[in-house]
Parts: sequence; structure tokens; C-alpha cells
Amino acid sequence: MTILIINGPNLNLLGIREVELYGHSTYQDLETFLKRHAEALDIKIEIHQTNFEGIVIDLMHYALHKSYDGIIVNAAALSHYSYAIYDAIKAIPIPVISVHLTDPEKRDESFRHRDVIAPACVTTYKGHGFDSYRLALEHLAKEVTS
Repeated sequence: MTILIINGPNLNLLGIREVELYGHSTYQDLETFLKRHAEALDIKIEIHQTNFEGIVIDLMHYALHKSYDGIIVNAAALSHYSYAIYDAIKAIPIPVISVHLTDPEKRDESFRHRDVIAPACVTTYKGHGFDSYRLALEHLAKEVTS
């Protein structure tokens, strides 16, 4: 099983930005966490981070042609307004799970309360920090093998 993990805008700044929300763990810590949990589940992963909406979409198209079994996407702020990412998810026959480190519905900014890509996804895990990704990996491991 091979899973593509796509991380969106500003996730490269983990450990620096808004540490009161995201903590002191870095993006490198997240990659290490993902690799460790994927290995434990016998899943191969490919991880990408981009600050550009079009690259998120291109990576989803790339997944279609590379025969990935699933996609985990943390579209970050793009989740709140990108109908283009919604359309890309709907266009591919690959299960996509959305993740958020925090729970956007509990954030102060009202624009974060709406997630336009979630309806196109199999499910969303939010508010569990790095464990949101672990839950998504476990979900895909069960869904794809059953």
C-alpha cells in the first residue's frame, strides 16, 4: 500500500508559527512521525509540502497516474475556500482523507469554521495534532485492505 501525503500552506513553519496552537514540534518532526507510523502499518508514503494551491491539485493528479492507494491532505487555509481542490478530489477515484492539526471549528476566526473540501473526502480528522495523520493512516490501511 502506498499513500501520498500532501501538506499545504505554512505547514513548513511548524514549530515557529503560532506555537500556542501548533506547539513546538517542527515540520521535520511531523515527517519523522509519519514515517514511523507508516512503517508500523507497513505502508509506503510519499510526503510533499507546498504553499501553492495549484501544486496541491497537481499532486492529486500525479497520484492518479502513479497508482496511489490513498491520499492524506492537510490543505491548511486552502480548506476554507478552495473549490478547485474540492473538484480535484472529486475527479480522482482515490480515497482522500483531510486532516487538520487543530480543530478549525473551535478556532476564533469564523472563516475557519467552514471546510469546503471536507464533503469531497472520505472523512476528516481534526484537532488531534500529529495524531490526526496517524488516524488517517490507520483509516486508509483498513479501508484499502478490506
